[in-house]
Order: sequence, then structure tokens, then C-alpha cells
Amino acid sequence: MNNLLPTTQIQHLIPQKAPFVMVDQLVDFSPQHVTASLTITPENTLVKDGIFTEPGVVEHMAQTVALHTGYAYFLKGEKAPTGYIGSIKKITIHKLPALSETITTKAEILHEFMGVTMVKVSAFNTKNEAIASGEMKTVIANE
Repeated sequence: MNNLLPTTQIQHLIPQKAPFVMVDQLVDFSPQHVTASLTITPENTLVKDGIFTEPGVVEHMAQTVALHTGYAYFLKGEKAPTGYIGSIKKITIHKLPALSETITTKAEILHEFMGVTMVKVSAFNTKNEAIASGEMKTVIANE
């Protein structure tokens, strides 16, 4: 996998802004999937006692999905839309990453119709151990 875009180029592809950005690299992309990563730093607002919290892992997974949409729009020369988490289903957190670990999330697009995207997501730590998995539905806002 290649690092397609670093943090400095990702900021305009997702609706979240610092200090709430939970993706720092676009690793891989196709119309059917996306892979993004985040290195856990002490400055991250969702780190507590040196551990990246459950809400942080879920938000990282959601922002990976948002990055898929934003990058697809970028490739078409269009502005990335704002989107929301429509639902979270079957999320399982196996373990939480610590400071300095890099988590990588892979999202597979299951269905996409009229601005609603259903995805299967899986997150892994630096040792390629599964840390979380589940399904999410995201919705593009009507602007």
C-alpha cells in the first residue's frame, strides 16, 4: 500500500477540523474501499492516560469513511461534502492502542445509494492485530 496523502493534504477532504482530526494518512483508495491511518500522539483530544479511547477508535473509523467520500470528490475536481454518521452497527473493540502506535482502518463499501453509504470497517494496530470492527452507515448532508 502507498501513502497517497499525508495530513497536510487531508484536512480539506473531511469535515472535521483540528484538534478533532482522527486520520493523518490516506494509505489506499478505490471506489470500493479505503485505508487510512492515525498515529496516536499525546496532543490527541481522545487520548486518556496514554491510551486512545473507544470514542477515538470509532471516530477514526468514521473519519476513514469520510475520507473515502472526500477523496472521491477531490478526484472529480469537486468540493468534499459534509456528512454524518447515520448509524453504527455491530462495533466490537478488541483492544485500545497506546501512544505512538499507528492504527490503520480499512473500510469496504458495501452499498452506496443517494448519498447513503454502508461500510464494513476493520481497524488494526501497529502489529497488525485487529483492534476494532463493525459496520457504519454515513449520510451526505443536503446542502
